[in-house]
Amino acid sequence: MTHASPSAHPSPAGHRALLVAGGLVALSLLTGCGGADGTTSGRPQPGTAAPPAQAPRQPGAGTSAADPAASGPPSDASASTSPEAAPGTRCHTWELRASVGRNNPGAGQRNFPVVLTNTSSRVCTLYGHPGAAFLDAAGEQLGPDPRRVPDSPVTVRLAPGESAWAGLSYASPEISGARTAAPAALLVTPPDERDPLTVRWTGEEVPVSGGESEISVTVFQPGTGA
Repeated sequence: MTHASPSAHPSPAGHRALLVAGGLVALSLLTGCGGADGTTSGRPQPGTAAPPAQAPRQPGAGTSAADPAASGPPSDASASTSPEAAPGTRCHTWELRASVGRNNPGAGQRNFPVVLTNTSSRVCTLYGHPGAAFLDAAGEQLGPDPRRVPDSPVTVRLAPGESAWAGLSYASPEISGARTAAPAALLVTPPDERDPLTVRWTGEEVPVSGGESEISVTVFQPGTGA
């Protein structure tokens, strides 16, 4: 009679041991193929944001003085909100009315106050330089963007109905000899905003090219500049 080898038929205890060992091997293979959250190893995880796209530059945009562009050559860049102004208090374009005061000539200069008035029912703030651009009757810009005069800005708090002003200046054309043109309007963009306000220009011709044709703007300060 042929007797089977004891190893051909494992005991119940040995059989259970083999099952446990096999399960451990299978589990290790599964964890090697996937992350703990069920995603395949090496794939981007949900919630990983792509680098933010840079906002397009706009002509004549206002900037706060905290923007590096404010201390360099004239730029179309719009600045980020100044840390001086609390979040949510900045004056937005649709809350403001723009106007231009009378010329205050002096030392061969033409000096106009560019005034923004708070027409909303809340308190808001202005900080920095306005954007400005002269337009002809066809809506085309005349001359380059004004140069922003380096200065130490302050946060101007505007209650409803209150105003702030920034100075717009250029050399008298009859003295500078610059080529001039007659603007139909002046675009004024509040600091950190992209939408401009349009003011009808009723003044004289302004320099657009040639010697001493530069136009400059200052930071906002309280009042109307009158």
